[in-house]
Amino acid sequence: WSHFLPYNLSKSLNQYYATMPILTVHLDRIENLADEDHIGKSDPYVKFELEQDNAFFDKDFGEMKSSKKKDEQNPVYAEDFHFNIPTLNNMELKVKVMDDDIGRDEELGECKIKLEKLDLGPNAVQLKRKVDNNIFSPDAYVFLKLSYTE
Repeated sequence: WSHFLPYNLSKSLNQYYATMPILTVHLDRIENLADEDHIGKSDPYVKFELEQDNAFFDKDFGEMKSSKKKDEQNPVYAEDFHFNIPTLNNMELKVKVMDDDIGRDEELGECKIKLEKLDLGPNAVQLKRKVDNNIFSPDAYVFLKLSYTE
């Protein structure tokens, strides 16, 4: 898109995004995923969606996906994701645990994290959030580390 803009404007937009604060999401692991596939095991990956929850309209700040882990109920990722965001106010991070399936991927669980309530800064905050209420087995949890650098 930048090749359609005058050079000065394109350069200033790149500088704007380069100086915008960064939310870093470190996806450590997930524990106790239920086997939803019935034929074989799940192939989980995590989808992060970041949006600002406003009174009249929500503003989308993008989505990112982790790698896929084949036949894994306790996947370890150790992956980092970086979102450029102007503020933590009204920001919500959706964490969706998905199963990579032939055809349509299936959601295994999710959680929502209100970022402004976490008192984030440059030092990582560790989080453990329930992503699935398993009836016949222990609940599934995602383990994250979040930091915010202005």
